[in-house]
Amino acid sequence: MTTTYNLHLNNGFAVEQPTPRRIRKRALIIVDVQNDFLEGGSLAVDNANDVIEVFNNIRQSVNWDLIVLTQDFHPRNHISFAVNHDMPVMSTKIMEDGTEQIMWPVHCVQGTRGAEFHPDLIVEDDDIVVEKGCNTNVDSYSGFFDNNKKHQTKLDEILKSHGITDTYIAGVALDVCVKYTSLDSVSLGYNTFLIKDASRGVSQDSVKIALQEMKEASVHIVNSEDIV
Repeated sequence: MTTTYNLHLNNGFAVEQPTPRRIRKRALIIVDVQNDFLEGGSLAVDNANDVIEVFNNIRQSVNWDLIVLTQDFHPRNHISFAVNHDMPVMSTKIMEDGTEQIMWPVHCVQGTRGAEFHPDLIVEDDDIVVEKGCNTNVDSYSGFFDNNKKHQTKLDEILKSHGITDTYIAGVALDVCVKYTSLDSVSLGYNTFLIKDASRGVSQDSVKIALQEMKEASVHIVNSEDIV
């Protein structure tokens, strides 16, 4: 920890006393860069493959204190799958806990290729993977919490154990999982940055709304070239 010095009066004399200053530590959080959200996947986001090169570049050009990847990791009978409710894809249902659930196509099922990270995405042995959406009965857009906020993933615990102060978040989809991860990051006290050019969203309109919502919550919007 670095130390700054402040002047204090002692018997009329100014005396320098050390005041500890918190060291800033940065984590890159890569959200859901998985086959089912990329080209050819069951829930593909347009142009999402473009983020892979951006991530590969910034993980090598920036000195990160920690790199975390979130991974949607659903059981086959997950509550968010339209087929499990005999409902149309993209319809909505109010669940027993009062949360509104969008009915998605089957995606990112545990043990399938769709749940795996894209093979072109660089993943190192010391990266940390945080699985989400593993509970059959509740969805999880955020890398920190289930949607009903009753259960946390290990992400906050991991970041705090590494002394992380600043989170840089990006991936797919910007207007869903990236947004909710960023908003929760702010609420948990992290200095939070969204890397816009390393993210892709479902639609232009929803991306515009999501960016405004994040700005109002004090998320800093940056591009990869701004990070040094």
